[in-house]
Amino acid sequence: MMQPTGYPPNQGPPAGQGSGYGGYPNMPQSTGYNQPPGVPSASASMYNGSGNVTYAQPGVLQTTKQMPPATSGTMPTQQPPPSAMNGYHYQPQYQPPMGQYPPSHTGYGQHVSTAPLGGHPPPSHYSAAPAAPTQPPQQGYGAPPPVSAGGGGYRPNYSAPPPPTSGQAGHPVPGGPPGTAGYNQSPGPQQPSMQPPVQGMQNMQINNNASASYAAPPPSGLPASSMSGITPGYPPKPGAGPGMQPSPYPNPNAAAPTKRLDPDAMPSPIQVIEDDRMNRGTEIFKTQGRGLVPPLVTTKFVVEDQGSASPRFIRCTTYNLPATSDMAKTCMVPMSLSIKPMARLPQGEAPPLIVDPGAEGPIRCKRCKAYMCPQFSFTDGGRRFQCVLCNAITETPHNYFDHLDHMNQRVDKFNRPELCRGSYEFVATKDYCRNDKFPNPPAFIFAIDVSYNAIKSGFVELLCRQLSSLLDHLPREGNQEHSSVKVGFITYNSILHFYNLNSSLAQPQMMVVSDVNDVFVPLQDGFLVDLQQSRHVIESLLTQIPEMFKDTRETELVFAPLVQAAVQAVKSAECAGKLFMFHTSLPIGEAPGKLKNRDDRKLIGTDKEKTLFAPSSNFYEKLAKDCVTQALSVDLFLFPNQYIDIASIGQISQLTGGQIYKYNFFRADIDGDRFIKDLAHDIQRDIVFDAVLRARTSTGVRPVEFIGALHMTNTTDVELAAIDCDKSIHVQLKHDDKIQEEYGAFVQVALLYTSVSGQRRLRLHNINLSVCTQYADLYRSCETDVFMNYLAKKSVNLGCQIATAKIREDLLSQASVILAMYRKHVASPSSPGQLILPECMKLLPVYLNCLLKNDAIHSSHDISTDDRAYLRQLILSMDVDETQLFFYPKLLPLLQSTTNDDGIPLAVRCSEDKLQDNQVFILENGVSMFLWIGQAVDPTWIQNVFGAQSAAQIDIDLGSLLVFDNDDSRNLREVVSKLQAGRTRQMKLTIVRQRDKLEPWFRHFLVEDRGAGGAASYVDFLCHMHKEIRTLLS
Repeated sequence: MMQPTGYPPNQGPPAGQGSGYGGYPNMPQSTGYNQPPGVPSASASMYNGSGNVTYAQPGVLQTTKQMPPATSGTMPTQQPPPSAMNGYHYQPQYQPPMGQYPPSHTGYGQHVSTAPLGGHPPPSHYSAAPAAPTQPPQQGYGAPPPVSAGGGGYRPNYSAPPPPTSGQAGHPVPGGPPGTAGYNQSPGPQQPSMQPPVQGMQNMQINNNASASYAAPPPSGLPASSMSGITPGYPPKPGAGPGMQPSPYPNPNAAAPTKRLDPDAMPSPIQVIEDDRMNRGTEIFKTQGRGLVPPLVTTKFVVEDQGSASPRFIRCTTYNLPATSDMAKTCMVPMSLSIKPMARLPQGEAPPLIVDPGAEGPIRCKRCKAYMCPQFSFTDGGRRFQCVLCNAITETPHNYFDHLDHMNQRVDKFNRPELCRGSYEFVATKDYCRNDKFPNPPAFIFAIDVSYNAIKSGFVELLCRQLSSLLDHLPREGNQEHSSVKVGFITYNSILHFYNLNSSLAQPQMMVVSDVNDVFVPLQDGFLVDLQQSRHVIESLLTQIPEMFKDTRETELVFAPLVQAAVQAVKSAECAGKLFMFHTSLPIGEAPGKLKNRDDRKLIGTDKEKTLFAPSSNFYEKLAKDCVTQALSVDLFLFPNQYIDIASIGQISQLTGGQIYKYNFFRADIDGDRFIKDLAHDIQRDIVFDAVLRARTSTGVRPVEFIGALHMTNTTDVELAAIDCDKSIHVQLKHDDKIQEEYGAFVQVALLYTSVSGQRRLRLHNINLSVCTQYADLYRSCETDVFMNYLAKKSVNLGCQIATAKIREDLLSQASVILAMYRKHVASPSSPGQLILPECMKLLPVYLNCLLKNDAIHSSHDISTDDRAYLRQLILSMDVDETQLFFYPKLLPLLQSTTNDDGIPLAVRCSEDKLQDNQVFILENGVSMFLWIGQAVDPTWIQNVFGAQSAAQIDIDLGSLLVFDNDDSRNLREVVSKLQAGRTRQMKLTIVRQRDKLEPWFRHFLVEDRGAGGAASYVDFLCHMHKEIRTLLS
């Protein structure tokens, strides 16, 4: 099972906290069932009248939602190929006994009183009415915590309310104050509830607006059918259920019942995304002005570049920077930028224009070397210009001079992209090239593993059959008829095989290098060739490779010598390049870079866990630096059946700007199509080589940290062997002086690179930010999605140096301080029991909880070490859009008529409460995709889509959807195709039947629910954050 979210196993909590998550006590498991991963436990979060968050731990309840036995046997510990998950491999530790499932937690309803609280107007907050004093706790639970003024404390037992009358949502609590709402619960016995040691949270409310908060609660007396999560009935006395043992604990009468917080009353990502789409999806976002906050990354909108960079290229955690370092330290909102310099623009938006400045090169500031941009101001009739970064005055070159109009603007402003656009490019001169020499076009080298495992898996035969057609789509400039990229091929196992593909040959020639300790390239002319000229030789080679190695028995592999050979090849050709490496197993061959299995699962959840994700040595780091020096990027396509040490070999991709693709237990019939589509995207996408990125800032701030798939030899220049249109880099800024509010802040990002045609260019992105002295202005301009992207990358980057528990603790602490400072400095005075969230950051708790539960940083025995290392590599290069989806997956109900403009069903909250037995759902997070099929789905739909009579007869090992000529089949395939088209990698479609053996893994991605091993639900985590905020403010 997954470990508790708060602390790893065998490690206690910090002093002063409870033994469970963040001060919540661990709940005893009810006897009679084992809880599968991803299924919320029976201990649902409850809310009593006094405002305290409590846990009610019932026994094995009888509810109206009966759970039939599992439809298949136990899940094997060694996952077979058909059940391998996309991206990572599920390794469950147990299988729930047949027919024993945890009770449904949907039997608790909530009704919120409309009575004013504390003399305030009708609240916009999500509140609960006060309760009468509670009973003292049962002996054995420990001493009670300090009781707040509201009378909060332990609630030792659960007391059932009177039975409701028909049509009522709940009943007033006997003895409670007027307007106190009761609740309903399904019949069944119960055990005593356990109260977490938390201060009483009186009238806990959530304010979603910075200035006002009006979200009126539903009026009392609504029919039960209109209230979410209410089940008619009430529980009998303890022990009254059939087959249940009487509770050994007394059940004194309680003055007020516990009440469960309604998750639907919490801030919803789905609602925020939909509201932003409706309000800003139709507008044209013009970048003219300072500190403009763009629409969310989930909203489709059109950008018009009017002097500042498009949010496609640069997004900020806040577009209104704090004026002083003290202000920044107080609020702890990071000043950081998510930069995607080569982002692909949608249709309708003009790409950055290319400017040829001539032999003298681009115009620059004489002091800070910033490049000409729209924010530079011209003086003295245009003879001089002032830098916006350092305020230095520079003479205008004679050949660049032009007159000024009555507004002191150059008359040729709109004829020069560098004077009117936020993003543009300059053609670089020899001064910007290596050795003052223009570069050659880059090369693609394909290195194919031909060991026994590779041949047996079938990927070699599939690759050689498809690669010839994929090479027709090598990247090229828009005005080129054919690509300038050269190609070369290597096969390898314990030795290396090079191929002469000279166009004068009728057949390729193989050259073998067996001395892998001192590797070299045996030929120069004929290894890297022009595709058009050597087409016939390349096709002959691809035909022969599967035949040449079909009878191989070689199982040992080398890795590092192959990379060393590729470095020598591009060095000899004096060009940049990319190495596509197709690899199957741990490199145990006697050669440099030899690795051994170090996957010690006993370290998971301990302070030494971080060593599992640190490289075994610095050998591969040094090799990656050699690759960067020669501008060789490495993409890894991995096909492992066992441990392969991604933490070590993955450095080759991470530091060179490459990418890792992983296919566990590869089978050509199931995974082949996904693999080929991934490879096609990787070959065809826009990419540049031998790049250097530098961020320049105006006075008062400076860049201090760069996070992503990159390498740095100094503190200012980011060296990238290659960077493609999908890669993102995060830059953190810090104060070095006070910033003048009237001048704002300015950032210029310069990317020097070699294009696929071999031309040296310089791409500029400029962004103008506001500066504030008031906290309200800062919080009003924050973007939570960018903040979460920063936190995720920061956490992964520290994962090899700091224990996971410490990282999680720091994340929670920073978020709590941010929200507490908003409450202290911005929000109007209100009851301490209110949880007030800034409008732009009201989704911070739910997203942070998703990050804390994510497999990349959450200690778990259910996920292999390689899979977690793989996820960490992915996060480092993800942009804001990808991390938003990765941490909060989309849950799409298919059998409904409501769709968005693209014909995709509208998403619902990512919770089990939204699942319906007669519905079909797609869940996708950019890495994995699930198709969940309820047991009561219309058999006609199943027949039309799968050709089966019932859900039980569906073949769940399908690698892709079957094609049938009917509307149901076409609609499903169209939705899946549209979802796949919007992602940077192909997601494996896993079919999950309700209550099938894979359903716990599917529920693992329902991030608003409580996770396996005690991971907090959204509601629980929100309550815990409220406690942390109150502690900070007390």
